[in-house]
Amino acid sequence: MNKTVGELDRKEAAQELVRLAALLNRANTAYHQLDAPEISDAEYDDLKQRNAEIEARFPELKRDDSPTEKVGAAPSSGFEKISHAVAMLSLANAFDADDIAAFETGIQRFLNSTGPIDFVAEPKIDGLSLSLRYENGTLVQAATRGDGLVGENVTSNALTIRDVPQNISGAPDILEVRGEVYMHHKDFLSLNEAQAKKDAKIFANPRNAAAGALRQLDPSITAERPLRFFAYSWGALSEPLATTQLDAVKRLSDLGFAVNPLTALCRSAAELLDHYAQISSARPDLGYDIDGVVYKVNDLKLQERLGFRTTTPRWAIAHKFPAETAWTTLESIDIQVGRTGALSPVARLKPVTVGGVVVSNATLHNADYIAARNANGTVIRGGKDFRVGDVVEVYRAGDVIPKLRDVDLSKRPSGATPFVFPTACPICNSPAHQEAGDSTIRCTGGFICDAQVTERLKHFVSRNAFDIEGLGAKQVEQFFKDGWIRTPADIFTLEEQHGSESSDPLQGRDGWGPKSADNVFQAIRDKRQIAFPRVLFALGIRHVGEGASARIAAHYETWGAMVPALLAAQTKSGTSWEDLLSIDGIGERAAEALVETFREPRSRAAIEDLAHHLTIADYKVTIETGSPVSGKTVVFTGTLTQMTRAEAKARAETLGAKVSGSVSAKTDFLVAGDAAGSKRAKAEALGVTVLTEDQWLDLITG
Repeated sequence: MNKTVGELDRKEAAQELVRLAALLNRANTAYHQLDAPEISDAEYDDLKQRNAEIEARFPELKRDDSPTEKVGAAPSSGFEKISHAVAMLSLANAFDADDIAAFETGIQRFLNSTGPIDFVAEPKIDGLSLSLRYENGTLVQAATRGDGLVGENVTSNALTIRDVPQNISGAPDILEVRGEVYMHHKDFLSLNEAQAKKDAKIFANPRNAAAGALRQLDPSITAERPLRFFAYSWGALSEPLATTQLDAVKRLSDLGFAVNPLTALCRSAAELLDHYAQISSARPDLGYDIDGVVYKVNDLKLQERLGFRTTTPRWAIAHKFPAETAWTTLESIDIQVGRTGALSPVARLKPVTVGGVVVSNATLHNADYIAARNANGTVIRGGKDFRVGDVVEVYRAGDVIPKLRDVDLSKRPSGATPFVFPTACPICNSPAHQEAGDSTIRCTGGFICDAQVTERLKHFVSRNAFDIEGLGAKQVEQFFKDGWIRTPADIFTLEEQHGSESSDPLQGRDGWGPKSADNVFQAIRDKRQIAFPRVLFALGIRHVGEGASARIAAHYETWGAMVPALLAAQTKSGTSWEDLLSIDGIGERAAEALVETFREPRSRAAIEDLAHHLTIADYKVTIETGSPVSGKTVVFTGTLTQMTRAEAKARAETLGAKVSGSVSAKTDFLVAGDAAGSKRAKAEALGVTVLTEDQWLDLITG
């Protein structure tokens, strides 16, 4: 998809959000969980910014698995899990002066103030986030960010870091210090020299080396790595550190934590940009990697008023540096087939060093991105016309796989021909089809396509789905190759077909002994009883991610109630269809994909076969009590005058209410501001209680 956001129509925007969600979700897992980035920081930022712009223009198309709703990735299974008392969120990004001006005016608008705002600016360290919990002055726990809510317990490893004090005095009884683990350039070079002498792994960059060191299962290995730590924030506190961000950071310094000396107070957007320029100029001589400058509102009371979006604070933003570039040769273009049948082109490059890292692969997104003309000969807006043999410009900003930015036509080989995107799947030879307005070409083979079947099965056993211990991607591939499993239900007949009592027992295979075979069979048996949302998410239905699965399960509460409701919604009209669309965050695309999955005979048969092997636990969400709107469904419409829509929604959810975007028979309150339109009329027709903004405030404040 090469159109600008402003050029997209509604259907094109929906398709683009599908593509962006897949790319960004995969990138989050690679970067935060695997310490093996697949795209550059700059490409990630570009994709996420485009996603946000599309969502802003078409808010009704926002996906349930939108990247704007996620932070990081789930923690690794190798570590004990730790739930953060205060979520560790990410930051929104800015890229130019206009973004910074918008950040400042956005804060003033939210606060309904035109007065000056003081900010704190600090370098954005390119490392790994770490939270340190002190109780009565003693370090008792250290955790990575993980997915923002649950991280990895790396306490033993953190104790080996030189800048992490084990005991402090004069601190609050409970103090969670947050900051970034990083590695100095000279230490990184020394580490790689030592690794080379041992014929051991050579690290691509200091960030990867630091992340890998902190997440070692053996703390003695971490102790050998020269890690450092900058403190810049805090989580849970038994008492405030200070009244301003700057004084709180100074307090952390006084307690013995290393803080960045380039942290400064700025009194306007102009001063922020000046400090950004100073840090950018100093960047080559810092001795450690930074990828931008972070700006935070200085007044902590204003931070509290501004609050948070789903995954980012309103009172802070990261001003990112531009990407670094290099030129190399495009040696070939390969086509990979994903779980949903998407044919994804990948550039194979002559290895080149960009920003100190050797890279050899790049995503090419889709057919339109590669070609200059489509099948009808029409020029594609933004198409790069990449050809094998071209000299291409690549860029990155600290990770591994770059983006191709441009091609040097003056160096194009005389025999270079336009790349012809395949019309058949390279795996199963089924026709490859591109829907109107969709940037992605997909294999139509479905379950006859080995790439799709295996990837769907891998998704089924993945961590946030069935999470079957001992049955991962490698085992799924092997069992599929052997013809043992082809559908999810086959997993639950493995023991019967290939257990110790069969003529071809699993335990007789390479890598499988009696204990490992028994363990995996027991793990499968353990998953016969499973939560409703996990089953739904495991099916891998397009547009129905983990968040949507939980919302759908909470709405229907039981599997037995959901299935007939979806079958009744097949006409995409009537009470059942409207009831499905009333679920917060479920738009037409997700609803259509869900209904179609259960309508298609082969698909429904496979799901019914699976359900036959399971006991699917009911899913009833416990809602906080204590407020007059706890457990109620609320819809806001029209223009509010005493608060912004965002603030009203956040406050309602804090009080235990469920905020929906559409009115239905299950709506309890419609809060109607000025110029309320069709939603008010529908609410009145359904007998829903309609409140003015004043009446709403009276209700929630008592």
